[in-house]
Amino acid sequence: MSRCDTVCRLDGQNALITGASKGIGRAIAVSFAEAGANVVINYPNDQQKENAQRTASRAKQSSPEDSDGTIRIIKADVSKERDVEQMFDTAENELGSITTLVNNAGVFSTAPITELSIDEWERVLNTNLRGTFLTIRRALEPMLEEGSGSIINVASELAYIGDVDVSHYAASKGGIVSLTRAVAREAAPDVRVNAIAPGPVETDLLEQTPDEQLADQLEIPARRAGQPQEIAPTALFLASDDASYYFGQVLSPSGGAVMR
Repeated sequence: MSRCDTVCRLDGQNALITGASKGIGRAIAVSFAEAGANVVINYPNDQQKENAQRTASRAKQSSPEDSDGTIRIIKADVSKERDVEQMFDTAENELGSITTLVNNAGVFSTAPITELSIDEWERVLNTNLRGTFLTIRRALEPMLEEGSGSIINVASELAYIGDVDVSHYAASKGGIVSLTRAVAREAAPDVRVNAIAPGPVETDLLEQTPDEQLADQLEIPARRAGQPQEIAPTALFLASDDASYYFGQVLSPSGGAVMR
């Protein structure tokens, strides 16, 4: 079977991936490094530093032998404007302009809407949606000045189908879908803005889903949860020149979840 990475190359690209210490973000970081990109691995706090270092190690091992690719880890809470500014400043000082941004950072929890606290609503929306806004805003102007770039936002199939006890998470991901399409119109034709809406994937977020609810989520054509490495090729494709005609699209490696 042919592999996309024989075609989808990112040589010379500077990619920043938020929430890349583990899960889908880690898989994307490794695949980008394998495709020849310089990769900035963002992690949110000191508790995730060791995981971020593991991601960096795997990315370095995956880089082509003839590549001079740089792998860098940077701590930043994407919900905080100052952290986002400092993260981009650090990355640009070391690598140059960021040419690809992947907004993967996200948090998840469950609660009936009647019991959902304002604090928890804001925690999820601030990281998932506000964080995506802040990083897009910071990345986009230099990309427009350069006349090129790619932004990939990680949404969720729950933005479309919803589920019980995840109104705050679904709202944040629905906002990302709408934000993607709106910014895609502003940024075109020089900068491509697209999104990925995964189905259930075996990550820490899925582990937080109650068993009964998880069983329902897996009643999909694939009959199983996906693996992070099954999501990464979609990001790699969207970041590459092979996706040059994709603007404002939401691709769904979801195991058929959106057909429920």
